[in-house]
Amino acid sequence: MRSAQLSKVGIVVALFATSASAADGTHEWPCYGGDPGGTRHSPLTQIDRTNVKRLKPVWTYRTGDLESIEKYRSLKVKIAFEATPLMVDGVLYFSTATARVFALDAATGKERWTYDAKLERNLSFAEGASRGVAFWKSAGDAKERRVFLGTLDARLIALDAGSGRPCADFGDRGTIDLAAGVPHAIRGLYAVTSPPAVVGDALIVGSAISDNGRFDAAPGIVRAYDARSGKPLWTWDPIPRQADQPGGETWKGPQAFQTGAANVWSLISCDRARGLVFLPTSCPSPDYYGGKRLGENLFANSLVALEAKTGRRVWHFQVVHHDIFDYDIAAQPVLFDLKRGSARIPAVAVGTKMGQIFVLNRETGQPLFPVEERPVPRSNILGEEASPTQPYSSLPLLGLHRAEPWGPDEAELRWAQDQFKSLRYDGDFTPASLKGSLLSPSSVGGINWSGMTVDPERQLLLTNVNRIAQVVRLIPRAEFGQARGERLGEEFAPQSGTPFGMARRTFLLPKSRLPATKPPWGTLAAIDLATGKLRWEVPLGSMYDLKADPGAAAWGSINMGGAITTASGLTFVAASLDGHLRAFDSATGQELWSSELPAGGQATPMTYQAGADGKQFLVIAAGGHARMRSKLGDSVVAFALPEPMR
Repeated sequence: MRSAQLSKVGIVVALFATSASAADGTHEWPCYGGDPGGTRHSPLTQIDRTNVKRLKPVWTYRTGDLESIEKYRSLKVKIAFEATPLMVDGVLYFSTATARVFALDAATGKERWTYDAKLERNLSFAEGASRGVAFWKSAGDAKERRVFLGTLDARLIALDAGSGRPCADFGDRGTIDLAAGVPHAIRGLYAVTSPPAVVGDALIVGSAISDNGRFDAAPGIVRAYDARSGKPLWTWDPIPRQADQPGGETWKGPQAFQTGAANVWSLISCDRARGLVFLPTSCPSPDYYGGKRLGENLFANSLVALEAKTGRRVWHFQVVHHDIFDYDIAAQPVLFDLKRGSARIPAVAVGTKMGQIFVLNRETGQPLFPVEERPVPRSNILGEEASPTQPYSSLPLLGLHRAEPWGPDEAELRWAQDQFKSLRYDGDFTPASLKGSLLSPSSVGGINWSGMTVDPERQLLLTNVNRIAQVVRLIPRAEFGQARGERLGEEFAPQSGTPFGMARRTFLLPKSRLPATKPPWGTLAAIDLATGKLRWEVPLGSMYDLKADPGAAAWGSINMGGAITTASGLTFVAASLDGHLRAFDSATGQELWSSELPAGGQATPMTYQAGADGKQFLVIAAGGHARMRSKLGDSVVAFALPEPMR
């Protein structure tokens, strides 16, 4: 963990500051996370704890997306509707994985326009999701408004917000090819799944890069472009390419600087007043063997603060040293003011797959809650050198840590116990091994891209959590080809350029297909930021037939898709495999309301006011997630309170 001195930001503030207005989230939802800092918190109070049970669906919009991918298997087996719509000036904007953008009337759901970027559907895709679009409005001309889309075939597209037509003056007739000139960037395996960040007239965009294919994967560069012209502004590479570059001393080995990835595939947050962007970087390639990239590996697995205008690194904080666990920072950083007595400290919270939350001063990167280095297990793989220590936050650990075997009956419990004995398991940060290691938490989390929400007045941080384990084994290169056909239910990857291929699987029971570790497997949790203590944690949803075993309500569900909070003291979240959208009391964790969706709700909801009567709407994309095997669909559903009786 290292920090660079924060430079004077007066000039940058003047260039990038924006005035507080409805566009910053008062009644709208102009950014993926509600505001540029990703708090996912709304000041609206019309829907509250006394009336939330009266919420009803008021309109549903169907995208028709599923029919268009029926004959494209690579998309079909990975498709997910993870978008969170934006709402600006009474219009909803959202995207789908097939590179289609939709604009709807926010009050009625009536279609305003649609745009189809004609995704090249026959590619081999690593991912099948788009989490949404970004919105830009000119400071000098209120009529100049654009919607930006990143696609699975690595394009950045600018659309006129009023008409949906490509902006001819941006890039090449409205499009920038993000894969052009990037080494080893293969379309479909090199993609964009999250919307760009917007700071002033700058767009900042990362990339999603296929895991575990090769040691020298495409570089995880982050780039900034001018929102009007598409002109490149700067490029930042998370991996130093020479020993004398900052962080270069943390990469060891003759080929270390050829490592790829460490990319930013999740959401970027912005402090527009300070002119800073906060990048959550990921694991260097490949995920589970780092023998060709020994050392701490800065600036991978780090929260990195850059000047939005120049791309200059201001500070960084590394959450995993020498990642050999696939512990990307998947969650969007959350910017908020931490209250301590009469002081308000500018803070940023980082949620991790390890189930840890680090809260840092967003001007300096220094921890605001204590962090210590603790010893962790060593690797027994020839050529590998696991970091001897890892950072631990003093905030509560969320997710599965000390795993215990579990089964719903005696036979499956014995199977789980026998598996435990056959695997390597030494607690947190157990490295992959030849016989197979139990990784707990798994690469699913902890906290994944679902992310966190902060209620600033109550000083509560809330997040949904996964509590499942994974089995990972390394396979010597000479044995990899034969091993791929030996076991069903495993994901195999070659990790080309290293001595080992990889196989991994979720640690599931053979008969019931439930997790083989003690439940709950999915929870919703709240941390009191005033005390640093866990306020509450409750099971989230269900992944089992409650009629067969009512006690399974306490088991919770594997989940993807985030939560939001409102000033009325409510937390809304779907995410679980049972396909319900739920409301919880933010103060206590009590479930107050739920409604079944037409398909899986593996997306983060949003809320806003619209219409002549200022009605508050709650909206979520309900399209499911193929790899989670939740129900697939293509709906956007809006909820509101019924009209009062007259």
